[in-house]
Amino acid sequence: MAITAIAIARIHDLFAVVMLTGIFSLLGAAAYVVMDAVDVAFTEAAVGAGASTVLMLSTLALTTREERPAPAKNILGALVVVSLTGIVLIYGTLDMPMYGDPIAPIHHHVANHYLTESTSEVGLPNVVTAVLASYRSYDTLGETFVIFTAAAGVLAILGRARLPRRHHDDEDSETTGSNSSSEMSGGLSS
Repeated sequence: MAITAIAIARIHDLFAVVMLTGIFSLLGAAAYVVMDAVDVAFTEAAVGAGASTVLMLSTLALTTREERPAPAKNILGALVVVSLTGIVLIYGTLDMPMYGDPIAPIHHHVANHYLTESTSEVGLPNVVTAVLASYRSYDTLGETFVIFTAAAGVLAILGRARLPRRHHDDEDSETTGSNSSSEMSGGLSS
């Protein structure tokens, strides 16, 4: 995944970048499967490798394929903003418990109940699936609604941008079609 991410940052061909982002999402889905989070992997594959790739290809059809690098104007200012943002983000993680810490607050609430009782209460062997499909089903429904709304909005924007061109192309094809059909009938009669 790291090699794919570096390639995405370095390549200027936008079609290749779209394909690599799809591959990156697919690799992420494979990593989730290895970690036994099959439903998260399914979501990543469907949204990340599937829908996002299709939307980016649709956008690419309306734009150019090659990235035109902008002239470097204020590199120092951008470097300062990125550095400050990185420092603030790192500072925000300093009070987090260590990964896997058994006395972390997250391990003293409902996690134990989910791990011990989900199989008997829900009847699913995978705890992640039980949490998403039963305990947090309204959350999952809300997330699905958000993704659907975002996809519908993007498709509406892409569809609106193409409508005037289609209308103009249809008139040209009708004119060309009528000329070609009259030429064909004239060619057949002679």
